[in-house]
Amino acid sequence: MKQVLKFIISLSVSLLLVFILHITYLKFQNLPLFANKIILAYLVNFFLAIVIYLSLLFLKKKYSDQLGFLYMFGSFFKFIAFFILFYPSYKLDGNMDTLEFGAFFIPYVISLIFETFGVIKFLKK
Repeated sequence: MKQVLKFIISLSVSLLLVFILHITYLKFQNLPLFANKIILAYLVNFFLAIVIYLSLLFLKKKYSDQLGFLYMFGSFFKFIAFFILFYPSYKLDGNMDTLEFGAFFIPYVISLIFETFGVIKFLKK
């Protein structure tokens, strides 16, 4: 439980700091702060990272040989979430611009890094 709590707190703090930096950058560039579903993107990536991490943690004993595939399935699940929740609105104008790309993939990368290191930690034990 301590390990899970540490993961959630670390992920929360990191995503919050990155979100603040992201919004600050947008503000200094005189760009819309909360466009492109940026808040939803951070929240979806946060919750999916927790679900994937917890799923892998609980499945590690029963499916230890397939844990890598389960981890990849978690990433695949995140891409499905992207294509369902974000892609249609990002492609409304016919192309996906850098702001739209960044709104989803910045929190995606941060979450992925935490998932990866979290999984590595509990696999070493």
